[in-house]
Amino acid sequence: QVQLVESGGGLVQAGGSLRLSCAASGRTFSSYGIGWFRQAPGKEREFVAAIRWSGGSTNYADSVKGRFTISADNANNTVWLQMNSLKPEDTAVYYCAATRVLTSLVYYSSVEDYGYWGQGTQVTVSS
Repeated sequence: QVQLVESGGGLVQAGGSLRLSCAASGRTFSSYGIGWFRQAPGKEREFVAAIRWSGGSTNYADSVKGRFTISADNANNTVWLQMNSLKPEDTAVYYCAATRVLTSLVYYSSVEDYGYWGQGTQVTVSS
């Protein structure tokens, strides 16, 4: 049983930084990818970033490119999302999700592509 546990959310002022972590357990993840999604109140859940465990290739939403960085600690089955230059519009519940990756990571940017989800962590950016 795959388990994903997010942590690191909180309240930060605009322009500040936060680092989210996603601890994965329950299987070997070498053929998997981990994605970060977010959902603001009244909006659909949207893709933020993803990383492939094997090889470390990454993919980002245009809205976070240059500000967010996703990375993986394979030894500890943890994926990090470093968020810099935060904006009020980044306010949302952030979720990590896992999926088996069979092709390019760019094809795994939809909610429907991921079968395992964490419980989410709240990020609030004040103006």
